Amino acid sequence: MRTTITGLLVGLAALLTAPLSVDAQPAAKVARLGVLLFGTPESEANLPAFRRRLAELGWVEGKTLSTVYRVAEGHPERLAALAVELASLKPDVIFALGGDVAPFARTATHSIPVVMAVSVDPVRTGLVASLVRPGGNVTGVTFVSSELAAKRLQFLKQAMPGIARVAILWNPDHVDPEYSETQLAGKALGIRVQSLEARSAGDLDAAFQAAAAENAEALIVVSARLMTFNRSRIQELAARQRLPVVAGWGPWAETGALFSYGPDLDAIVGRAAIHTDRVLRGADPALVAVEQPTKLDLIINLKTARALGVTIPQTLLLQAAHVIP
Repeated sequence: MRTTITGLLVGLAALLTAPLSVDAQPAAKVARLGVLLFGTPESEANLPAFRRRLAELGWVEGKTLSTVYRVAEGHPERLAALAVELASLKPDVIFALGGDVAPFARTATHSIPVVMAVSVDPVRTGLVASLVRPGGNVTGVTFVSSELAAKRLQFLKQAMPGIARVAILWNPDHVDPEYSETQLAGKALGIRVQSLEARSAGDLDAAFQAAAAENAEALIVVSARLMTFNRSRIQELAARQRLPVVAGWGPWAETGALFSYGPDLDAIVGRAAIHTDRVLRGADPALVAVEQPTKLDLIINLKTARALGVTIPQTLLLQAAHVIP
C-alpha cells in the first residue's frame, strides 16, 4: 500500500513539473513597432534595409512583430498629427526615419522609446542631450560625422588642385554642421566657399544663377531630403554649367556626381534596427548611445571626371572604396 501511494505521489509530481504541451504554452508576445515616415513605405529607399535587419534579428512580421505605419506621403504639415496618432496607439517602440521626422515623434511622446535615423546633428536639434548618454526616450543613429565636411573639400582639392571657388548648396532649415565646417575647411585650404541656400525646389534655379555669377568651379551638396528628392534636377543644372558635384551619399556618384564621400545609408539604417532590437528587448534608450558612422566610403565616378576634363590622381583613386569606370 505504501509503495502504491509513493508511486502515485511521484507520478503526480512529475505531472506538475512537466513542461506544458505545445498547445497549452502561452503564445510569445508580439512586439508592436510604430513607424513614422515622411513619404510612404514604398518611397523610402532605405526602409527595406531596416526591415531586413530586424528580420535577421528575429523580429518577423506577423510572428514576433506587428508594425503600424503613419505616413505623411510627402506632406510635412501632416507629421505632427500623425506622430500624436501613432503615439496614441502605444507601440513598444517608434522608429522615425529622417531628421525632419524625428522631432515630431520626440514631441508626441516622452515615454514611448523612439529610435531615429537622421542626417542632422541630434544634439543641436535637441533630440538628445548627448550622443553618449541621450538622457531621454530617444536614441538611434545619425549620418553626420564631424570629419565629413572637411574631408570632402580636401578630396576635391586633391582632384582639382587649382580650385579656388566652391559653392555649397544647403538647406538652412536642415540643422547640421556641414556648411559651417566646410567654411572652416575652405579657409584652411585657401578656397572661397559660397553659400547657396535653398529651402524649396523653387530656390534651385536662383541658387545656380548665383553660383554662375560668382564663377563657382565646383558644387558641394549638403544632403537633406530636399536635395535628395531633387537630385536629378540638381545634377541637370550642374551639368549645364559643367560644375563638378560632390555629395555625401553613394547614389549621387552613381548618377553622375564627380564623387561622394559618406556612410553606406543601408548599413547605418541597419544599425538603427539593432538599436530597435535592443530597446524591444528592454534596453533603456536614455542609456543607449547614439551612433555615428564609423565606415565612410569614397566613391569616384571616372566617367563624369572624363566628361568634365578632370584628371583624378592615382593617390585619390587608391583611397576610393569604389570607382565607377
